[in-house]
Amino acid sequence: MTAPASKSSEETGVRDVLTIAGQEYRSRLLVGTGKYRDLEETRRAVEASGAEIVTVAIRRTNIGQNPKEPNLLEILSPKIYTLLPNTAGCYSAEDAVRTCRLARELLDGHDLVKLEVLGDEKTLFPDIPKTLSAAETLVKEGFKVMVYTTDDPVMAKRFEELGCVAVMPLAAPIGSGLGIRNPYNIRLIVENARVPILVDAGVGTASDAAVAMELGCDGVLMNTAIAAARNPVLMAAAMKKAVEAGRDAYLAGRMPRKPYATASSPVDGSFF
Repeated sequence: MTAPASKSSEETGVRDVLTIAGQEYRSRLLVGTGKYRDLEETRRAVEASGAEIVTVAIRRTNIGQNPKEPNLLEILSPKIYTLLPNTAGCYSAEDAVRTCRLARELLDGHDLVKLEVLGDEKTLFPDIPKTLSAAETLVKEGFKVMVYTTDDPVMAKRFEELGCVAVMPLAAPIGSGLGIRNPYNIRLIVENARVPILVDAGVGTASDAAVAMELGCDGVLMNTAIAAARNPVLMAAAMKKAVEAGRDAYLAGRMPRKPYATASSPVDGSFF
C-alpha cells in the first residue's frame, strides 16, 4: 500500500503568508539579482526560486539609469515581482539615504527598500550607528525600511522601535556560505519581534535555509548561495523547497529533544 503524499501548510488548510508593510506574499524566499553570468541566468534562477521579492543593488545594477546597458527590468518586470532596492556598497548613512532616494525616483515613487550600511570591507559587517542614522532619516521620509543588521537582539528591537518594517539579521558574513553561526541569537530576535525577521547573509546551501526557517524566521534572503552554485537554477529550486520545508516543520512543532532513546513502538501491554 502506498503511503499518502505529505501536504504543505497550505494544503492542510493553514493560511500562512508573509506580510511585509501590509503586502502579502506566498513565498518566504527573497533572492538577489547579482553575481550571475548574465541576465538570462538571472531570470531562470529567479523563476526557479519561486521568489516574489527580488533585491536590486542600485549602485551596481542598471534599472534604467544607463539607457545604453542591459536593463534588469526587461527580464524581471515590476508588474510580476516586488523590487527591493538595496544600498549594497554604501559605507555612510548619507550614501545609503541618497541611494534610496535615487531608487524611489527611478521606480516612480517605490518606497520599500533594503537598508545596509557597511562598516568593514573584509567582513562586510554593518556599521550599526550609521545604519541607525540612515534608518531614522528614511523612516521620517516615508520609506518602508527592511534593515540589514547584526544578530544582536537588542539592536534588532531598536530597529523595530525605530519604525523599520522588517529586520534582517545576518547568519554569517555576506557571501561566506557559513550558515547559521548563532542560532540562539536568531531565536531570541524572533521571539521578541513584532515585525518580520528574515535571515540575510551567510546561507550556503539548502539545509542552512531550512534551519533558519525552523528557528521561526519569517523568511530568508540570499544571493551568493544561488548565484555561486555550480548550477544556480537547480540550487534556486532546492532553496525554494528548503524554505517551504523549514517553515512547515516550524509550524508543525518538532518533537522534544531527549538525552535517551524512546522506542518508536510502545511496549506497554505487549504480549512478550
